Amino acid sequence: MIRAVIFDFDGVIANSEPLHFRAYRDVLADRGLVLTERDYYDRYLGYDDIGAFRAIASDRGVALAEADIADLVARKAVRLEVLERSASVLFPGARDAIVRMAAAWPTAIASGALKAEILRVLEHESLRVHFPVVVSAEDTPASKPDPAPYLLAVDLLGAFTPGLRPEECVAIEDSRWGLQSARDAGLRTVAITHTYPASALEGVADIVIPHLDRFTTELVAALAR
Repeated sequence: MIRAVIFDFDGVIANSEPLHFRAYRDVLADRGLVLTERDYYDRYLGYDDIGAFRAIASDRGVALAEADIADLVARKAVRLEVLERSASVLFPGARDAIVRMAAAWPTAIASGALKAEILRVLEHESLRVHFPVVVSAEDTPASKPDPAPYLLAVDLLGAFTPGLRPEECVAIEDSRWGLQSARDAGLRTVAITHTYPASALEGVADIVIPHLDRFTTELVAALAR
């Protein structure tokens, strides 16, 4: 049976990937580095901030010290906060999907975003109460597609559901990186086509849905059969 549901954040709950791209692009431009939208979605979306800046610099043959990476991460966080002020970043149906799942099972977030960014959105949207567990970029030594974020989320959810096992959890993700992380951790998986088409997600997800309205308790429960 299913005993818990774990959400990815960016690309599933928050339509913040366009804002993340703009924030990366803007702070990299200050250092004379160009990031195109296509490169961001094709090559770097699956990284956390530290991994993304390292990969972008490496791909361009630029050596960045750890202090440079830390500075870019800090300035990108500030830029993102400014961009988020303009409007709600929730995907259509996200609020209702969260409320539905939280009424049926313990819920968590497993994300490569910074914790401050996640909590800022959840608190602004009055959704923090639904997530007793939030796993963010700072919480695991490896980021997706490594299974560490999901393994930690399952472990922490065990405080609310004793004896919880990964195969009793469902993850909802928007990318192959995230789906691979969840699958390698032993979770069942749902893919949402917010960021990539169904053809890019089939084969790595147990089921692919086009809209969060389809993320129902009946669909989740059926994954246990």
